[in-house]
Amino acid sequence: MIRRVTAPGLFPPPTYSHASVVEAGTKLAFLAGAVPLDEKGEVVGVGDPVRQAQQVVANLREQLRAVGSDLTHVLSTDVYVVSSEPSVLSAVWEVVEASGLSAGPHSSTLLGVACLGYTGQLVEITATAVVPEGARP
Repeated sequence: MIRRVTAPGLFPPPTYSHASVVEAGTKLAFLAGAVPLDEKGEVVGVGDPVRQAQQVVANLREQLRAVGSDLTHVLSTDVYVVSSEPSVLSAVWEVVEASGLSAGPHSSTLLGVACLGYTGQLVEITATAVVPEGARP
């Protein structure tokens, strides 16, 4: 159902693919950015991008479950981190890798940004995923 592609003429990416190809007729889910809010709407891990990344991945799992999918069916992500420090971006990416999200490996972009939507928010992940045939939310 999903074919992950690493372009032979490009430098091989360490833990992601250059592209994901889905056969026509497959149901796709385009998820809004998962953010580090708890069930009460409070920002989790203020000042701690690693803790926020963990909450974001947990919330992403819930978004996927709600549409009948899971992390293994994610095709692509954009990972936003409020930082200009490569070490901070790398620490967040380690959380992404540990979650199994990059097991596909999926196509991803990791970005350092100036700010995100909630006060104190440091991490956000948007995703596109396949919803397996016959899946029930």
